[in-house]
Amino acid sequence: MSAMPLWLDLLVSLLVVAGAAIALIASMGLLTLPSFFTRTHPPAMIATLACWCILHAAFAYFWWATGSAPLRLYLIAFFVAITVPITSVFLLRAALFRARRAGADVPPNLSGHARALPPQAGASGQEQHAARD
Repeated sequence: MSAMPLWLDLLVSLLVVAGAAIALIASMGLLTLPSFFTRTHPPAMIATLACWCILHAAFAYFWWATGSAPLRLYLIAFFVAITVPITSVFLLRAALFRARRAGADVPPNLSGHARALPPQAGASGQEQHAARD
């Protein structure tokens, strides 16, 4: 097996280091951001930018090493690109629902369908109506 050309070695190294740096920065953001809603952004950065950088590095390396394009690597990125936004939306909707039930100051429901909440003990009808909105 011949040695990898310098330009390809630099490209693969640069992409791997960039992906690792993005993942590290996003992990630090995950630890330091104050609320659940703001903490959902760093994992999305890891799943998109960092994943794509490392994926392109692996693609370039294995294409050079095997002589054929490793297209199955893009299946990984495809599944990550599909599942991460769906998972994020479900987690954010669940957190928003819980915050509304707890009476936190969050944006109102825009769908126009106020779901009936179970009656809270000791709350008047007007307070319960305000809690639904």
